[in-house]
Amino acid sequence: MELYPLEELARDIDAENPPPLSQGGFGGITLACNVKSREEVDAFMKMVQQHGGVIAKQPRDVFWGGYSGYFRDPDGYYWEVAYGPDWEFDAHGMLRIEDAD
Repeated sequence: MELYPLEELARDIDAENPPPLSQGGFGGITLACNVKSREEVDAFMKMVQQHGGVIAKQPRDVFWGGYSGYFRDPDGYYWEVAYGPDWEFDAHGMLRIEDAD
């Protein structure tokens, strides 16, 4: 989980046309699917589109050094599909998150 300014998150989804923040629009919650490669991001987004998902932001290199894109599910929730070059996954394919302490 991460706290991120609402207006900046909306602009991260689409800098030129951010989702509206008004009632019934963008509520400031995004879900994430973290994958192991840029190719997996692209394949996931292609699958979403083939099944009628709405691509909100095509995958691209992002400011934090990774590669990601956004889509909207049938209930209107935004999902980020992301890859980070420094991410490590365990034997079960789960992203390892180390304690910063």
